[in-house]
Amino acid sequence: MRKYLLSFCISVLWHPVFAQDMNPSEIDTLINRTMRTFDVPGISAGIVKDGKVVYAKGFGVNSLSEKQKVDEKTRFGIASNSKAFTAATIGILVDEGKINWDDPVRKYIPEFKLYDPYVSENFTIRDLLTHRSGLGLGAGDLMLFPDSNNFTLPDIIHNLQFLKPVSGFRTKFDYDNNLYVVAGELVARVSGMSWDEFVESRILKPLHMDHSAACYERLADKSNVAAPHAPVNGKLEVVARDNFKLGHSAGGMICSIEDMNKWMMAQLNHGISAGDSQRIFSKKAQEEMWSPQTILPVRGPGPYNTHFSAYGMGFFLSDVKGYKQVAHTGGLAGMVTQVTLIPELNLGIVVLTNQEAGSAFSAITNQLKDHYLGLTGTDRVKEYGEALKHRQENAGKIVDSVWHISDDAYRKKSTAAFAPYAGTYEDPWFGKVTISEKNGKLYFLSARAYKIQGEMYYFRGNTFLVKWQDRSMNADAFVSFCLDDEGHGNAFTMKTISPATDFSFDFQDLDFKRSAKP
Repeated sequence: MRKYLLSFCISVLWHPVFAQDMNPSEIDTLINRTMRTFDVPGISAGIVKDGKVVYAKGFGVNSLSEKQKVDEKTRFGIASNSKAFTAATIGILVDEGKINWDDPVRKYIPEFKLYDPYVSENFTIRDLLTHRSGLGLGAGDLMLFPDSNNFTLPDIIHNLQFLKPVSGFRTKFDYDNNLYVVAGELVARVSGMSWDEFVESRILKPLHMDHSAACYERLADKSNVAAPHAPVNGKLEVVARDNFKLGHSAGGMICSIEDMNKWMMAQLNHGISAGDSQRIFSKKAQEEMWSPQTILPVRGPGPYNTHFSAYGMGFFLSDVKGYKQVAHTGGLAGMVTQVTLIPELNLGIVVLTNQEAGSAFSAITNQLKDHYLGLTGTDRVKEYGEALKHRQENAGKIVDSVWHISDDAYRKKSTAAFAPYAGTYEDPWFGKVTISEKNGKLYFLSARAYKIQGEMYYFRGNTFLVKWQDRSMNADAFVSFCLDDEGHGNAFTMKTISPATDFSFDFQDLDFKRSAKP
């Protein structure tokens, strides 16, 4: 008798009818608590369930300086959640028979070239969207991030050939932004309009995403836009907005929570808009985007009993408590976001924030997800808050110890010994950097990425530390020189100091050689 009773209880526990909508006041409490825990000025959150919007609300303020309240129409930069829109633009062109997923990229962009000639010739449109190129994590991102630089689209396409692979073609997942930039250019060449125009006319407009745009500059009304925030010298401040001249197809879109709910409903409805039932892209295209393309390692089942993980096209795919999850995150300077879909539950959750704390969107998303999955007894805000504190403390200890060694070493080092390192150096894709003497210190200045500049401090051996002038960038780095027979620096490499630095500061991919002696 007990055996049958136990089986019945289990079936009731996991039957979808269990997942009733969460009380809105409980969600309000969750979000307010999250904002306090992670020091986030403003958050918008949305939930769609069974073809209906069940939650769309803003909290806090757009900006600590202006204090305008966040609402459901406040626009946030969605960063890499733009990639799903890019995959959809490709899907639309496939639906129309203008391209195929497995067409070679060079068929449409003849100048496209990677380090390996074989890979260049065989690289497909599908490869652009699936992070399996063989390039390392974030390779070449310094051409995009930080945004104040003079790299052009032709520069990015040309410079890809200088990025050395770290794994075999199609053998390993490593996240890449530049190839999504190329995907946007492919859409432009095939359609005859820019990617910005295409995504707005073919996706945003028919979905009635009236408070969204392909990028900040294309917003007709900028009166209700969240400002980015980040810790600067230990205090949360408004920081400069990432205003990309290019790369919108990789991470430039700006959307409201009201509009993101419409996007999620179209995704859950196999490419058909809610309300007027316009087909945006085919079910076949959507199934392709939601199918595993690149396998990711799963190092343990984790809290959701996950056994499989992969990247589709514009989305990460995994199993959570027996359900398929389709999700992505996004991060810009001072702004991070997350979109999560569980198709079998007809559920979508989106969280937009104007602070860099990814733990905040994880806490909200996963607490909401727990409710719909029937998980009880969890406190994701507390869990992620404690984990973040631990990571920050560990990173802080590493950074503090490095600077302590540097301070002691600098006192013992003659500034006259710095002269041999001064000069102009050049990397094949990042361009020139000048190392000059200034006020008894060396100074690092990039010719093309204007925010990449700052004072250098002696560390040990032939290694210095560079402290970036823009303190909102948590990306201070080691600079290690090689000397020639005369004792002058003739080359240097770089790597970040803190393990908490964003991977888009891909200093490890740079290989500078001296182009002129002092």
